[in-house]
Amino acid sequence: MRRGLISVAIFIAFVAIYTAVRHSTTTPTTTTTSTATSTTTTSTTLANSACKASDFSGAYNEGQGAAGTIEASVTLTKSTAGSCTLKGWPLMTLQDRLGAVLPVHLVDVPSSSGNAIQFDTAAANKAPTTLTLHQNSTTTFSLAYSDVPTGATACESAVTLSVQFVASGAAINVTPQYAVQPCNAGQIWVSPFY
Repeated sequence: MRRGLISVAIFIAFVAIYTAVRHSTTTPTTTTTSTATSTTTTSTTLANSACKASDFSGAYNEGQGAAGTIEASVTLTKSTAGSCTLKGWPLMTLQDRLGAVLPVHLVDVPSSSGNAIQFDTAAANKAPTTLTLHQNSTTTFSLAYSDVPTGATACESAVTLSVQFVASGAAINVTPQYAVQPCNAGQIWVSPFY
């Protein structure tokens, strides 16, 4: 029993470290220049601060399905003043109608091990790029999942998606019109933010 608990703890620590590294962001850098003959100081910001989920609202864009695969997207809108940067893949948690957290296995697309899926939106299939977002600007990510049960295992039924930019950070709750029902132990393919 103790060996099993230690194994679970090691796995959780590995996932947390991997996620934190994968979603690292650039810290702001400021350069100040001044000359002896001038009383003017010029400041240039080389990077914006990292985006915080608490500055965004989200909308689930219902998608379409073919051959048992459902594809949709989530659009996040920055509602606060100022600008921020974002790069990478979203982290998601699924909850059922009672608020219980459901199993989810996120698969980043594109991945180094090959892509099992190609999204309809071309930008969703590209590597992550740094995005600079201002008030009222948006970013989107695509997602896809199989809704075909395997064996006697039932598919999950999520009514809320919680989207995070970094592990243990604030979350943006998004409510789809219809339940998200990923099969295969909650496997969902996700694109980078675009």
